[in-house]
Amino acid sequence: MPTYLAFLRAVNVGGTGKLSMADLKTWFTQLGLADVRTLLQSGNVVFRAGRTTAENLEQRLETAAVKELGLSTTFFIRTADEWADALAHNPFPAAAENAPSHLALAVLKSAPTAAQVQSLQAAIKGREQVRAHDRHAYIVYPDGMGTSKLTLAVIEQHLATRATARNWNTARKMAALAATT
Repeated sequence: MPTYLAFLRAVNVGGTGKLSMADLKTWFTQLGLADVRTLLQSGNVVFRAGRTTAENLEQRLETAAVKELGLSTTFFIRTADEWADALAHNPFPAAAENAPSHLALAVLKSAPTAAQVQSLQAAIKGREQVRAHDRHAYIVYPDGMGTSKLTLAVIEQHLATRATARNWNTARKMAALAATT
């Protein structure tokens, strides 16, 4: 069975989407998904599933979450190979090495166009830098994410797609977890 990574949007962030990772793990298992493992408290899951597509898994999980958990959120699913590819295409290797908590990997529902990425780059008010590859965006926050004006809402507006982001440390931990599942 292939290994998948799930990233939930806005779970346990700012008092919204409260869901314990133990409950999330149990729920994934009850849905028939195997070898379920979670990371941190922000909706990161690695699991195995029979032959399907990431899009089918996203739809299934989003529908079931509303119905069974009362949780309306967006699920972003990647295969282990897709996630490894996303990490390999990081255009900011120095940030990954020297300041991994200031580098975010945004998981996108759809790949942005070059014009959309340029629009986002033009909207930056600080020192942040953005690049995109496929259904991922890479954002360097040299002054930290907490005070940046480059928020998820701004990213989604300019890239015209839903997104969630994880810092580089978490992105690497998810890859390591997927490699051992």
